[in-house]
Amino acid sequence: MPGILAWSFAEAEGGLATLAAVAVALLAIIGYRAWRNGRVTAGERERRRRAKLTAHGKLGDAVLVEVRENLLVFTYNVRGMEYTASQDVSAIQDILPPDISSLNAVGVRYLPENPANSIVVSEDWTGLRQSKTVR
Repeated sequence: MPGILAWSFAEAEGGLATLAAVAVALLAIIGYRAWRNGRVTAGERERRRRAKLTAHGKLGDAVLVEVRENLLVFTYNVRGMEYTASQDVSAIQDILPPDISSLNAVGVRYLPENPANSIVVSEDWTGLRQSKTVR
């Protein structure tokens, strides 16, 4: 005669199904958290782009066309093609000189395989040339 603790087959099967459902839910939660924490933010993606251009970008000359609050607009030529690009400098505002509106010629770094991908300033490099005062 089975004891009080003995389960019938149906009860054991139901308990196992419940345990499996809890395990699947926990794995889903763990997977979602890992996915969410592994995503790269837009700011980090931009920082990585600037670092790649600083390390591997080709150096060229550019003309600073417009300076807005946190935006630099510049033009440059690569293999006979003229490019106009802009760079948001709000994340690196603290390393910029106080008055960049007086600058005209600047250096640019661009990727040879994609010349439209360019910068004029980053955390480790600047193409902003100091203007010389003429007396």
